Amino acid sequence: MKDAERLLLRALDLAPFFAAARELYARNLQRSNRPGEALDQVARLLENEPDHPSYLMLQASLMVKTGDQIGARDVYRKVLAKHPEHAKTWMSLGHVLKTLGQRQEGVDAYRRALDIEPTLGEVWWSLANLKTITFSDDDVVAMEAALDRLEQRSGSDDDRFHLHFALGKAREDRGEYDAAFDHWQSGNALRRRSLPYNAEATHRECEAAKAFFDRERLAGHTGCLSTDPIFILGLPRAGSTLVEQILASHSHVEGTMELPDILAMTDRLRGHGDVGAYLEAIGNLTPADLSALGEEYLDRTRIHRREGTPFFVDKMPNNWLHVGFIRMILPNARIIDARRNAGDCCLSAFKQHFARGQAFSYDLVDLGRYYRDYVDLMAHFDREAPGLVHRVEYERMVGDTEGEVRRLLDYCGLPFEPNCLAFWENDRAVRTASSEQVRQPIFASGLGNWRHFAQHLGPLFDALGPELTPA
Repeated sequence: MKDAERLLLRALDLAPFFAAARELYARNLQRSNRPGEALDQVARLLENEPDHPSYLMLQASLMVKTGDQIGARDVYRKVLAKHPEHAKTWMSLGHVLKTLGQRQEGVDAYRRALDIEPTLGEVWWSLANLKTITFSDDDVVAMEAALDRLEQRSGSDDDRFHLHFALGKAREDRGEYDAAFDHWQSGNALRRRSLPYNAEATHRECEAAKAFFDRERLAGHTGCLSTDPIFILGLPRAGSTLVEQILASHSHVEGTMELPDILAMTDRLRGHGDVGAYLEAIGNLTPADLSALGEEYLDRTRIHRREGTPFFVDKMPNNWLHVGFIRMILPNARIIDARRNAGDCCLSAFKQHFARGQAFSYDLVDLGRYYRDYVDLMAHFDREAPGLVHRVEYERMVGDTEGEVRRLLDYCGLPFEPNCLAFWENDRAVRTASSEQVRQPIFASGLGNWRHFAQHLGPLFDALGPELTPA
């Protein structure tokens, strides 16, 4: 990426009006998690061609990345005004409307996309991913017909696995659990084929982190002393969006999204080496370096902070691997582990297609090993730095919501506010798969759902081991 940036900048040096180079440079910035800089480049492109659809689509996707959902909505509508038959733009508009809580408008946009392109699997999955709608019998027939057409003409894996995930949801809603699991199994197998994952590498990384981040190293307070960030981490589908929504309903806290910045910073420290190189790099950092990295994180995330509150939430679940790094660069940050029963959590992840970043979730054995490594590493931090991480167990939150909310706010140093108990009334934008679920009161219907599929979960339970396998 750095080589590409250097070459593109040289091209623009030689020819400032070379639009193709500037668009590539903007996309390079986008992939490097520098959306603010990318938006500046797109603005320059739009000065000369204000209606260029490719530039507008890039602008809208960058607005989504920086949290400007309303701006993105308006740009997508501008594109559709001139290109009303572009199914994927209707789909992108649906995504934004869903995020903004404009549920019916989002559904209408998704349906418009399907009118144009019935085999567009991602749209069917986007409807399923609302979690709160039930597919009609006609929908099921249409999805099965689309899947048949794709199979007959060797259609893209992308459309096929999205349709399998959506059909799994439709069959589960009808109580057809074996058929549902068959679809999830097929969808996961297709996705896994194009997304390599090495469970042993994750295990080695956890073991190395346990050896490196000992009591002495975790006791240091030499990084950036800001108290602004609140990290929520753990496994996806464990209730982290619920915890974020509760905190974001407090007058002192802003919810942002799953921010990629800690992962980008740790990747940079790793370079092209393994976990040993990454930990060696951390070990060589001076107190001034640690403070600078904490300040860098605050600078990188500032673009997502729009409300001026004292605290903000970073809800990237994968940050659990980097609790030690977070502690060293931001020793006063709050860290919350959102945890859910292994059976329900892992099954829910297996049922879910993630846009990116969760390669472990498409195989039951990988899921079990990942969950086990996560629990083991978090237990290490509990032993070596008691009180560093606050744990919110989903089942306890369902059973005693007020008590758990009060414990959560106490840990964050926040006074109790009743709005935190009426979190579903918060109309903030929510980008995750649970966006519609957290817009309704807390419910217990998902507890123990794994039991419907127990006969299929043997590989998961073997990988989890007897201590984590639910009874």
